[in-house]
Amino acid sequence: MKKNLFEMGADLGEGWTADNKEKEVKKEKQEIKPPEKHQLHLAKEKRRGKVVTIVKPFYLAKEELHALLKKLKKKLGTGGTVKENTLEFQGDIPDKLKASLEEMRYRFRV
Repeated sequence: MKKNLFEMGADLGEGWTADNKEKEVKKEKQEIKPPEKHQLHLAKEKRRGKVVTIVKPFYLAKEELHALLKKLKKKLGTGGTVKENTLEFQGDIPDKLKASLEEMRYRFRV
């Protein structure tokens, strides 16, 4: 009688490995740039009838990005969040947001 190779704990032999045994840990190495080297892009989206202003991509450490968000939310008087390397703000505020970021020496695409 043949041994079922697909049973739990089956010996698959030398050149074979089970996919679910070893999982690689993804380490995202994000490049960190100074504000002068950023090429930011502004976008607006409508979500559930409300306007959201999006600024991306930021090349900052996670802590620095959260600190920047906090500073901008206080200055602009609006809510916002961080999603990956993107800042999202509630409301239609691209002009104020761009002016605030340019004061902090961030650059935008033309």
